[in-house]
Amino acid sequence: MRRENEVMSEILIDHVLLDRVTKDAKESPRLRMNYNFHESLSSPSQRLLNALEPGTVLPIHRHRHTAETYVLLRGRMRVLFYDDDKKEINRYELDPAEGTYGVNIPRGQWHTIEVLCAGTVIFEVKDGPYIPIAPNDMLE
Repeated sequence: MRRENEVMSEILIDHVLLDRVTKDAKESPRLRMNYNFHESLSSPSQRLLNALEPGTVLPIHRHRHTAETYVLLRGRMRVLFYDDDKKEINRYELDPAEGTYGVNIPRGQWHTIEVLCAGTVIFEVKDGPYIPIAPNDMLE
């Protein structure tokens, strides 16, 4: 993972980088790992690779101040949407082999993911600065 305030240079997004971030995700107890392209958590645009392995747990949550966009670079995953009562209202399966590449998640929309394939990597974009998810922005 890149360090906060590390000087940026050109970065090629290729199988070598995806493999490296995937290796880090597999070794992480959370079964996921970010590779940040933004210079700091206070940057106005948060751009990152997110390597995700089956079994990673991402609680149902929302972002009150930003939309979020996922573009699947490899692998397969589901993105699930919920209402305030924790009722599933929609889902999309992202699979480049089937022609489904990404999803835009509106600001305030409850959502989570299910990773369906080892080696899954998304390019994720949100408005900054980074704001940790507050307890009242997670559905339990």
